[in-house]
Amino acid sequence: MNSPHDLSRRRFIGRACAAVGATGMLSALAQLRMIGALAADAAPSDYKALVCFFLYGGNDSNNLLVPVDTSGYSLYAADRTVLALPQSTLLGITPRTYSDGRSWGLHPSLVEVQQLFGQGSLAVLANTGTLVQPVTLAQYKAGTVALPPQLFSHANQQVQWQSSVPDQAFTTGWGGRLADIVNALNANPKISMSVSVAGQNSFQVGRSVAQFAVSPGGAVVLAGTGGSSLATTRYAAQQGILNLQEQNLFEAAFGGITTGAITGSQALNSILSSAPKLATVFPSTNIGTQMQMVARMISVAPQLGLSRQVFFASLGGFDLHSDQLGAHATLLLQLSQALNSFSAATSELGVQNQVTTFTASDFSRTFNTNGTNDGTAGSDHGWGSHHLVMGGAVRGGDIYGQVPLLELGGPEDTGRGRWIPTTSVDEYAATLATWFGVSASNLPVVLPNIGRFAAPNLGFMG
Repeated sequence: MNSPHDLSRRRFIGRACAAVGATGMLSALAQLRMIGALAADAAPSDYKALVCFFLYGGNDSNNLLVPVDTSGYSLYAADRTVLALPQSTLLGITPRTYSDGRSWGLHPSLVEVQQLFGQGSLAVLANTGTLVQPVTLAQYKAGTVALPPQLFSHANQQVQWQSSVPDQAFTTGWGGRLADIVNALNANPKISMSVSVAGQNSFQVGRSVAQFAVSPGGAVVLAGTGGSSLATTRYAAQQGILNLQEQNLFEAAFGGITTGAITGSQALNSILSSAPKLATVFPSTNIGTQMQMVARMISVAPQLGLSRQVFFASLGGFDLHSDQLGAHATLLLQLSQALNSFSAATSELGVQNQVTTFTASDFSRTFNTNGTNDGTAGSDHGWGSHHLVMGGAVRGGDIYGQVPLLELGGPEDTGRGRWIPTTSVDEYAATLATWFGVSASNLPVVLPNIGRFAAPNLGFMG
């Protein structure tokens, strides 16, 4: 029979578990495996941060990057029909080296992205997606090459993008494995180097480094722990329960992790409260406030004892099966403005060359519509998509990879304009991981399938 002490302790653990959910229970459970982090080959003294900007729902990148030359646009407009953007509204860009006979423009909402591209601090990575190994259209149709399972499923493709291991059950994300490798470079960190401003995610699940979630207003703390003598007494009692010498390994580990999360949250909020206010103005959108918090976290990295940080932010709403044109324009406007403010903030902090931001998404959308041929038209789930990479270390002002022939029935079309990716998530991630400090010998630890692809470095990082 359970004693009253056991019942009250378990009741508290259950409530505390919910209260500190922001620290990421997936990561907490992963941390129970207690394996050591692998050190990088050298310990650079410079600071670096990697920011994953996930676009949930499947961004229609066919309208992010559009051909503007006469023949290219005519082909695009004929097959996209009511989803085609007017040629006169597209924002022209001139890639430094990329050339396939076509000229290019960006979606009209991406005014700031166009400027960043022109300044050389932003690049476009074309037709990237989840792959088990390289595949041609003939192999796809014949079924002779392994494909990522559940190709057009939101949940599965989000996890595969964030894990980069589509042919195995999920255990860790590539951002988490990256953190495990480089965490040894952080001297006496006060909080985890993996910080999410968008809740729990698969990208940052590691084996030894737990993701630490904060809200746009700061670290989440347990409610009712201050403001009165009763609250102070309650908090002391909570600490006493957490510090009990438990026989059960799970309860002991939970107590340690929860105590660490509480201590980290208090330390972070204290440091943030005394940090100088950024002069950069961020948009008052959800993603704007997320990116503002990332910038604030970067500004106090020295006080947190961190020389490496991995961040996760997100913007949802891209699953546009109807009314796509208007909603997509609003989402891309929010994306463009948030990226621009964040770029300005890194310049204000003097770390523009040390912070790299990159987009990811479930997949792109079908090139043709979902059957509706009026103003309510939308699109369905696609495959290969275009992405943005931003930062002072980015070899910007260029397109990397290969933009598919935007034609239904073309050489990369599996049907309806679902393009076979010509660049894998692995190659995308490997280029970023190499810049972040992962050695060639440790790259397969972060990206187990990288040896299957030809380009472990796509060249978009300096």
